[in-house]
Amino acid sequence: MSARSPVFDVVVIGGGPAGATAADDLARMGRSVLILDRPGRIKPCGGAIPPRLIRDFAIPEHLLAARARRARMISPTEREVDMPIDGGFVGMVDRELFDPWLRDRAVRAGAIQRDGLFERLERDDQGRSVICYRRLGPDGRVESREDSGVSRVTARAVIGADGARSQVARQTLPGADRVPCVFAYHEIIQSPASGPEFQDDRCDVFYQGRLSPDFYAWIFPHGDTASIGVGSARKGFSLRGAVTDLRRSSALEGCRTLRREGAPIPLRPLKRWDNGRDLVVAGDAAGVVAPASGEGIYYAMAGGRMAADAVHLFLTTRDARALREARRSFMQRHRQTFVILGLLQHFWYRSDKRRESFVKMCADPDVQRLTWQAYMNKELVRSDPAAHARVLFKDLGQLLGLSAA
Repeated sequence: MSARSPVFDVVVIGGGPAGATAADDLARMGRSVLILDRPGRIKPCGGAIPPRLIRDFAIPEHLLAARARRARMISPTEREVDMPIDGGFVGMVDRELFDPWLRDRAVRAGAIQRDGLFERLERDDQGRSVICYRRLGPDGRVESREDSGVSRVTARAVIGADGARSQVARQTLPGADRVPCVFAYHEIIQSPASGPEFQDDRCDVFYQGRLSPDFYAWIFPHGDTASIGVGSARKGFSLRGAVTDLRRSSALEGCRTLRREGAPIPLRPLKRWDNGRDLVVAGDAAGVVAPASGEGIYYAMAGGRMAADAVHLFLTTRDARALREARRSFMQRHRQTFVILGLLQHFWYRSDKRRESFVKMCADPDVQRLTWQAYMNKELVRSDPAAHARVLFKDLGQLLGLSAA
C-alpha cells in the first residue's frame, strides 16, 4: 500500500509558524513539499513579534493587528512600571489570521497543503518514511477510526512541527516525552475603549502569585481584539479562574469573549532534534520557547528555517549528519539567551517577594534599554559593558535586599 502512495521530497507535519516557514523555504529551494496540518487549531499566544522577525521573514504590514510601543509591568503589590520602547514597536498578530497566511505563502511558493491528523510513521521497502494520517471531515474531526480511514504519503525527509508534546517527536526521538511544560490559557475578547486599564499600544504583564504561582499573566492588544491569558506549570492551578480574576480586576469582565484556547508550552529545547536518518523537528516540537517570557513565534520560525536548510543539505548530500545542523545552528545563536532567561525564571518567579523585586528592577533605565535591545534584535547586547556592570550591581542589591523599596 505504501509503495503506491505519493512521494514528496519533504513532508512537513504541522502548519504553524515553524512548519509553514520550513515548507515555504524548501518550496522556494525547488523541493516538492507537502504540509500536513490539522485545521481549526489556534494556539493560545500573546502574539508579540519583534522587528527582527518582521524583517527576516518579510511579514507584511497588514498582518500587524497592533503596534505595542510600551509595556507595563505590575507587581504583587500593584506597583506599576512603565517600559517605553524608544523609537520602535513590537508587532502584535492574531494567530487565527497569522498562521493561515504563513501556510498560504508556502502554497504560493509551490508547497501542497493537506488536512489531516498525524498518526504514525512506517517504512516502505526502500526504507523511506511513510506518514500515516487520518483524513478529516469539514468540521475538522476524524472521518473514520477504522484502518480504512488511514491515508499514507511517502517522504524522502520529514519535518515534525506538530507542536508541544509532538507525536512525531515522541515516536522518533528519545526523551521527547519528558519535556516539562507550562500550560497556557487565554481568552480573546473584543477590545474596550482605551482607558487606565487598557491601552491599545501597551502590553500589560502581571507578576502576581494570585494570577500565576510560577509564570505570569498578560493583557495584550490586538487591534479590535485583545488577548487575556495566563501560564502555569502548577498542577491543580485554575488557569480559567485566574483569567476570570484578571478580567474582573482590570474591568474587562463585560467585554465580549470571542475565543477561548489552551495548550502546553515546552520549557526547554530537546537534546536531540533528528533521528539520524531522515527526520528533524522544529518549533514547539523541538522545545524552542524562550523561558521567562514564553516567547515562541520568532524562535519557531528561526528554527523552521534552520530545519529547512538542514533538510535541503541532507537531500543534496544524502548524508544524514546534515540534519544535526538544525539544532547546532539554533543553539549556537540562542543558547546563551535561553540559559539566562531560564535562570531568570527559576529565581525571580518563585515568590511574590521576588516578583516584587523583579518589577522594581524593571524601572531601571539600563535594564529597560538592554532588555528592549536584546528582545527587538534577538541577540544579547555586548557593546555596553558599563551598562551590564551597573545592572549586575543593582541585581545583586535586589538579591541581597540592599536596595531601598
